Amino acid sequence: MAKIKRIGLLTSGGDAPGMNAAIRAVVLTAAAAGIEVLGFRHGFNGIFSTDWQWLTPTEVKHCIQLGGTLLKSARCQQLQTHDGPALAGQLLTDLKLDALLVIGGDGSFRGCQAIAPFFSGQICGIPGTIDNDVDGTDFTIGFATAVNTALDAIDKIRDTADAFERIFLVEVMGRHSGYLALAAGIAGGAEQIICPEYGEEVDIADLVQDIQQLQREYGHGSYIIVMAETMYPAGAAALASELTSLSGTECRACVLGHLQRGGSPVGADRILATKLGAFAVEQLLVGHAHLMMAGEQAGQAVLYPLALTGERKKLADPYLLGWQQKLLQNSKPA
Repeated sequence: MAKIKRIGLLTSGGDAPGMNAAIRAVVLTAAAAGIEVLGFRHGFNGIFSTDWQWLTPTEVKHCIQLGGTLLKSARCQQLQTHDGPALAGQLLTDLKLDALLVIGGDGSFRGCQAIAPFFSGQICGIPGTIDNDVDGTDFTIGFATAVNTALDAIDKIRDTADAFERIFLVEVMGRHSGYLALAAGIAGGAEQIICPEYGEEVDIADLVQDIQQLQREYGHGSYIIVMAETMYPAGAAALASELTSLSGTECRACVLGHLQRGGSPVGADRILATKLGAFAVEQLLVGHAHLMMAGEQAGQAVLYPLALTGERKKLADPYLLGWQQKLLQNSKPA
C-alpha cells in the first residue's frame, strides 16, 4: 500500500449534528500523520465543480459544538448520470488524492460505490444521519441530538395537550426506520408510536379504539402519538383530521421536520463523531478502509462493507418495540 499523502473529505445528503465534529477529527488525525486534507463543498457536487478548500487544524478550530456542516451538503444529480461516476473518479485522480472520506447516509455510500471502479484510491464512509438507518453501526452521528430535539418538543406539546385534553400527532423523521420515532416516543412517554417496524400502514380503526379505551380508563386527558414520516401517505394533518372525526376528541398535528437536523450536537454525538472520524483515517493509513464504513458496534470501532450498509436489516430496539406493543395490548378490553 502506497503511503497516503492527501485525502479528500465531503459531507453528503441530509445534514446531521456532529458532522463538524467528524470533520475536525479527520483533519486533526490526518495532520498528526502528515496528511493533507482537501474538503469538497456541497457534497459530491464539489468534485464536479472543483469547489474545494484545504482543511487544516486552524480551519476546524472551535467547530466541534456547531450544528450543520462547514463543508455544506447537497444532493448530487450529476453523479446519477451515466458518465458521472467516471468523471468524478478522474477528477479525484487529477487532484492527486490517495483516498476519499464521505460523511453521510446509505445514499451517499451508494455514490461511493459508483465512483470506486474509476478511482485508484481508497474510499471510506462515516455514518452521519439523524435517522440511524444505516446497517453496520449501532448509532449514526446526529441521532442522539435529534432524539433530544424531538423529546424537547414532545415535552412542550404534552403541556398544551394536557391543558386542552387533546390528542397530538407528532411527526418525526425516519422514512425507512422507526429508530427516531421509537426513541423519542419512549423517552417522551407517548401513548402510541407509529413506525415501519409495526407495519406498513396505519390502522386508523385500531388507533381510535386505543384512544377511546384509554379515555374510558383515565378520563379525557392528553394522548400523544409519535409517528415516523411517510407512514400516512396523505400526511399528518390528514390523519389528525381523521382521528378528530372518529374519536370525538380534537387532534392536532405537529410536524417537526428539519428542526430535528439542527442544533448543537449533544455530547454523545460529539464523542461518536470524533471516534469514527479518527478511526477512519487510521484505517486508511493501514490500507483496510477501502469501500468500508467506519462504525461502532457494542462500543467498539469497526469496519463494515459499504455495500451492506443499505440492506435495511437494522431494526429499532426489538425489546422496546415489544414492550410498547404489550402496553397497548394490555389496555385493550378482553
